[in-house]
Amino acid sequence: MLICIASIAFWSCEETEESKNSTKPKARGAIGEIILAIDSTKWDGPVGKELKAIFQEDVHGLIRDESMFDIRKVDPRGMNRMLKMATNIVYVTTFDDKKAASQRINALFSKEAKEQASEDPSRYILRSEDEFAIGQEVIYLFGNNEAELIENLRANKNKLQNLFQVKERNRLEKAILNRKSSAAKVAGRELGLEINVPASYQIAKTADNFLWLRQPTPRADRADISLFFYETDYISEEQLFPEALLELREKITKMHIYGDPKNRNSYLVTERVDPIPIFNNFSINNNFTIEIRGGWKTNNLSMGGSFMAYVVVDDKNGKLYYMEGFLYYPNEAHREAIREIETLLLATELSPNEDQSS
Repeated sequence: MLICIASIAFWSCEETEESKNSTKPKARGAIGEIILAIDSTKWDGPVGKELKAIFQEDVHGLIRDESMFDIRKVDPRGMNRMLKMATNIVYVTTFDDKKAASQRINALFSKEAKEQASEDPSRYILRSEDEFAIGQEVIYLFGNNEAELIENLRANKNKLQNLFQVKERNRLEKAILNRKSSAAKVAGRELGLEINVPASYQIAKTADNFLWLRQPTPRADRADISLFFYETDYISEEQLFPEALLELREKITKMHIYGDPKNRNSYLVTERVDPIPIFNNFSINNNFTIEIRGGWKTNNLSMGGSFMAYVVVDDKNGKLYYMEGFLYYPNEAHREAIREIETLLLATELSPNEDQSS
């Protein structure tokens, strides 16, 4: 529908037949997969280098190198009906490219559209949701020439990454949170949290200000994922210094989480070197938040894996919440398990505070 609306001002209408079809199929594709339609020469050149830096950048904080997305490069002339059903599609072209593959994409643009792009070199992207299938994200990346396109790609790298990260997280949330754990929700409220996790997550341990949830039956094709939540008083900004946060993490794990429940020396510690913990500041629901990504290992070196955490400040009520997900999946990819952890932690909210009259 968006492609049809946009075509009035900026696009020709070659692809509008399916857009008008109210019985479109459902988009299909693995989480994290992107179909990239681009001329091979362009992919092997400077434009491809920038696209790889965007979509194939390593995910920060994992214990081994894994790209942010799985890219499936396709010649635009080979974009058949099956490929057009993909969940994520990116078309890339420049209007000065006379090669047949790029011309196939360029033919979608009207003369007026190219003139507008020529007048405004900063115009480089068009988004089109559900263009060929329901639940689909299609974007067109274009420029008058490669220099302009590369400049825009570099300037908007984070925006392009975030566009698909959010899209995939929302898709995953719909898939895994159709049935939620009522037990986890009740236990979370004891900490002042609204916890939303799949019904498959079970309570591994509860204690004062602490809750540990875990997938009970990890499989060969699925990581062993744990989530834990901890609440404490927020006293000063010094609690938010990186080293203080790592000390808090290890204080929690030393008290509560062991690789081997029978061996209290197997508590979790933070990997400090490879990978180095990564800290980012942002806001969740207007609460100052610090994201931490990195690797963990047991103190006795028997196990290890990747983790990510959010430290949320509830300034209004003087509380600090530490929420983490860690996974154990030796010799396997960690990216999608971390995506699940991120999705579930971001689905957690602070419980509404009941006003009390003084």
